[in-house]
Amino acid sequence: MPRSGLKIEGMTMFDKLFDRFKSEAPEESADTRLELAFAALLVEAARIDEEYSDDERAIIDGALKKRFGLSDADASAMRARAEAEQAGATDIQRFTKIAKAMTREEKIDLLEELWEIALSDGARDPYEETLIRQICGLIYVDDQDSGAARARVAARLGD
Repeated sequence: MPRSGLKIEGMTMFDKLFDRFKSEAPEESADTRLELAFAALLVEAARIDEEYSDDERAIIDGALKKRFGLSDADASAMRARAEAEQAGATDIQRFTKIAKAMTREEKIDLLEELWEIALSDGARDPYEETLIRQICGLIYVDDQDSGAARARVAARLGD
């Protein structure tokens, strides 16, 4: 089936435009996409209760440094990028789709970081809990593993 469009030297204008953008946009590594998805999910959890604190930012930066070996500056830059990506996203599936490829242990680490953000302010928030439950379903982690992750974080935080 031929594509419609103005032909330019055997290519449609759309093909030319697509090739130009494709050549101008650098391809991100799988590691960078994973770091961004991980960070964006943490930002989502921090923002869902509409109280995005400096403590939550510090938790996210710490998680990025620990999980990906980033420097302070790189962790802060990745968090800032994740904040922009999360703010522009219409749903979390673009991030969970990438996180789904993580190992089981990496997914549990993500859940522990999510629970640390949720529990860091000392108050239970139904929006945070619902978000974590939703993420669990989208990355294929069962409620039992999520509950165990929550208990470990609560014990570390002294709750």
